[in-house]
Formats: sequence, C-alpha cells, structure tokens
Amino acid sequence: MTAVADDETVPGPLAGLRVLEMGTIIAGPFAARILGDYGADVVKIEPPGRPDPVRDWGQGDYHGHRFMWTVLGRNKRCITLDLRSDRGQELLLRLVERTDIVVENFRPGTLERWNLGYDRLAAVNPGLILGRVSGYGQTGPYASLPGYASVAEAMSGLRGINGYPDQPPPRTAVSLGDSLAGMVGVQGVLAALYRRSVTGKGQVVDIAITEACLSVLESCIPEYDKLGRVRRPSGTRLDGIAPSNIYQAADGLWMVVAANQDTVFRRLCAVMDRPELAEDPRFADHVARGENQDEIDGIVAAWVAARPAEEVRRLLDGAGVIVGPINTIAEVVHDEQFNARGMLVPHHDERFGEDVLGPGVVPTFAATPGSVRRAGTAPGADNREVYGELGLSPDEVDALAADGVV
Repeated sequence: MTAVADDETVPGPLAGLRVLEMGTIIAGPFAARILGDYGADVVKIEPPGRPDPVRDWGQGDYHGHRFMWTVLGRNKRCITLDLRSDRGQELLLRLVERTDIVVENFRPGTLERWNLGYDRLAAVNPGLILGRVSGYGQTGPYASLPGYASVAEAMSGLRGINGYPDQPPPRTAVSLGDSLAGMVGVQGVLAALYRRSVTGKGQVVDIAITEACLSVLESCIPEYDKLGRVRRPSGTRLDGIAPSNIYQAADGLWMVVAANQDTVFRRLCAVMDRPELAEDPRFADHVARGENQDEIDGIVAAWVAARPAEEVRRLLDGAGVIVGPINTIAEVVHDEQFNARGMLVPHHDERFGEDVLGPGVVPTFAATPGSVRRAGTAPGADNREVYGELGLSPDEVDALAADGVV
C-alpha cells in the first residue's frame, strides 16, 4: 500500500489503496463504493457483454437511464474481463499482483469452480485481502443457497421486529441488508488490512448479509435467551422506551420526539409546563415510563397536537429535547443541515452529460476527506487505461476485445 502525504491534495484517507471489485448487484459493489469514496483506486470487473444488472435499477428513468448506477458505480474505473477464460484469468492474476483488496459477492464456490480461489490469488500476492460477500457466508448448511437482502432481513429476525402488531412485517424501501453487509465488509477488510501491516499476510474476510442484519438486533437475543422474550413489532414506538414516538402536530405534520432518557424527560416536562410529571412514580424513571407507556404517550401527543410543527420543534430544540420532522426525500434535499455538511453532492453522469445530485461521503474526515470524483461509467470505459498500466498497448486491448476476453 503506497504511503501518501496527509495534506489537502490527498483525495482521501485510502489514497494509494488498490481494490478490485468482482460480482454484481448491491452488497459487494456498495462496499467497494465506500472504499472508492475514501480515495481507493477501485477497478470494477464485468463480463464482456454482460454488465452488472444494477445499471438498469432505480425507480424511473431519465433519457433512458436509471440512477442506481450513478451512485453505486461512483469513484470506480470500469473494465470488462472474461474470468472463465485462460487469457482472462492470466490478466486477472496480473491485476491481483498489484491489488490490496479484492471484493466479490458471487455465490460461495463460484471462484473455486473457476480455479480462482484464494489459494491461487494469494500465490501471486500473499498480502491480498479477499472480501467475500454472500447471503449466508462461506460455510454452514445454507452457504450454497442464493441470498438477497430481502431474505436476509427476514431470516435474521430484523424484518420480524418491524411494522405493526398483527400485520405483515414490511420491508424498507431500500436494500437495507445489502447496505449493512457493505458497511460490515468495509469494516472487515480494513481490519484485515491493519493486520497485514503487522504480519505481512493477507486473509479471507467472510461477510454474510444475514449476519450483518443480525448484528444490529441490540438486546433481542439475550432477552430471548434469559427471559424467553420474543420481541415483536411495535409500530411507531419501541416497547418499553418512552416517550419516544411520532406525534402529529396541529398542522398535520408528524414529528419524532425522543425523551426517554431521564434527564431529557425532565426537560420535556418543563417545556410542557408539567414539571410534576418528572416526579410522578408512573414516570419518574426509564423503567416506570416503559411500564406506563400508553399514558405518557397520550400526554405528549396531546401537547404536540395543540401546536404547529414549527413551534414544537422550536420549543423542544431550545430546551434540549430530541425532536425532528419525518422528512420525505424532497425535504431532505433542501435541509440546511445536510447541505451544510456536504451530504448532497453533484455526480457528473457521463451517460447524459449532466450533474445528478446524490448522497455525500460518510463519515467526514478533517484532514483527508473523501470525495465524489466521478459517477458510474459505462462497462469497459477504462479498459485501455487499466490494461495499459499492465503494459498492454491500445491495439492489444482492442484485439482482446475482438476475441471476447475484455
């Protein structure tokens, strides 16, 4: 990994890191996108003539194009390569020699069937980190099964605790499980990279989408283990956490008010001009409020309902009580906080030659911030550049294209 000076000219904290991305759809590519956001040189590999299906994903199109790829493909150089052919594998191994991290999200066993398992990759680069994202992980009775985020969210228990009692558990309007797996994947490969700095050796990082979802279940598992308690959907609130719910203001807007911590609850009582509630045995502490959740929710709901949303927010913000509106994307795009922190940034999409607004880079760094340097490009757009770095001439790259290798 190349050392880079820590100054404002550095494109991000991972500048000099080289990443190969193989696989399709969301989880693996999302992990690679995060690495690219922080300055890693990410090269995405797609089979010739069979681009990643996610290029055509998204709701609605613009000049014949959809927007999932604008964001998911950002900060990547795109090449084509037939990983099943001998010549394609030869080129892959030459790329692997120069690579720190490979991210793939094929079904377990796919690389091995192609004779591209970790042993062969590590033979040319013993320090290689191989991040393997799959539905259930590389081992276990479900390993060979295909797995999407929707099923992973369901099987992990994550979907089963969301929604309303006695109604079908809903899903989020985005592939939450894939995003969780991508973030867990980044955490894993960077931890392995740190370990490599000590030992000089790479390793496989096994990332299961189901387990990424499982990891955010807080106390659900120990509650079942010791209490036999199965957490159920609780609608707009969490059972036993009060007051922390959504409440409708006088102008019809819904607000989140979260005052379940004892000190914050006292502030809320003062703002509502009900200081006696903080001393009431039914509400005096976190446990008591959880046991009397319906009653305290009713009191807060009545107070919020008597005021327009702007007044509710002004009063609670001023008192240090956690409050916020339930925004649509339209409100998010115009929110002053997101804009002030650079969380809404233009992506120049070469497909139609215009800037497209998208999410910024999270988290922010003080000295070496990440950036959006390009939107997702066309399949093979960077073939000549990337293969040129291996010493191939443009004519040689064109010949490989004619043979279906790239």
